Amino acid sequence: MGWLFMPRSSLGPHRSAKEYLDDQFTFERSLEGGGSRGLRVIASSCLRNRVWYAAAQKMSDGVGGDVAALVRLLKWNPGDEEGLIFGYNDMDETMGPYEADCPARILDLLTATDNDNARLRREHCRENIKKCHRTLADGDRILLPEPITFTDGDQGAEFVVEKIGRRLVLRDPQSNLAYRISRLMERPWTNVPVTKVHRTLFA
Repeated sequence: MGWLFMPRSSLGPHRSAKEYLDDQFTFERSLEGGGSRGLRVIASSCLRNRVWYAAAQKMSDGVGGDVAALVRLLKWNPGDEEGLIFGYNDMDETMGPYEADCPARILDLLTATDNDNARLRREHCRENIKKCHRTLADGDRILLPEPITFTDGDQGAEFVVEKIGRRLVLRDPQSNLAYRISRLMERPWTNVPVTKVHRTLFA
């Protein structure tokens, strides 16, 4: 599906894209032959104001049925000459592109699906959740599957973790230069075993 762009006024009283999309995709429509069909958003998340994920329950004559995932990519164009500052594309979990950062609390609400694309997306989401729950300690050594090139031209795939207060710095073990890698916990790094020497305390 394509993108739908709109001015700020089209968002109505909603203070955020999340509120607007929650409302847009909670609806009930009467059928010509009687009865009704609709959707009900039971949980949603708007990650980094860039992707909206929702668990939406299919409604039939006011009765809830299966729960599937909705995914909307978002774009903000505050400087647009025509005032079309906000846009989203219309898709569900069976379609690409395959954004895979859906929170666990939404995944847990979904009913089983026999759609291969939806199953694959859900699996990727679970894998990403596991990555983000990994921990790093001062002195750990990590290895990326491919080298990263930094703005100074240096390249590296293996780094030593240094914690400075709440900040996490990665040091090149050869040059000892310090680097920051964006969205590190979402990347497919692995731990390199290291021997850590602890101080001996004497009574």
